[in-house]
Amino acid sequence: MKLAKKKKLAQNRRWRIRKKIRGTAERPRLTVCFTNKHVYAQCIDDVAGNTLVYASSLDKNGEGTKPNVEGATALGGKVADLAKEKGIETVVFDRAGRLYHGCVKAFANAARENGLKF
Repeated sequence: MKLAKKKKLAQNRRWRIRKKIRGTAERPRLTVCFTNKHVYAQCIDDVAGNTLVYASSLDKNGEGTKPNVEGATALGGKVADLAKEKGIETVVFDRAGRLYHGCVKAFANAARENGLKF
């Protein structure tokens, strides 16, 4: 019962954030997801419903990336490089209901350092 309530509250936080931000082809939504084993990030065009750029710790280049601050930093840089290759310079950051602290902050700072603007 307690776990179900925590999941419901987390989903409500995600929805509250998502109704305020939208990704377009010119300025896609950069979302990040941390699980216990992996990290996933993608740039999404919400208007067309397409994923423009995708990177995760499951990719060949992401082998050994863990869901901690170091892994988030590595993946943030990788996503920024892939986005710049596709011609994406500005994004809207979607932290998916998580606090802007720790891994989420490290991911965002790495993406900014590698050239993304948000």
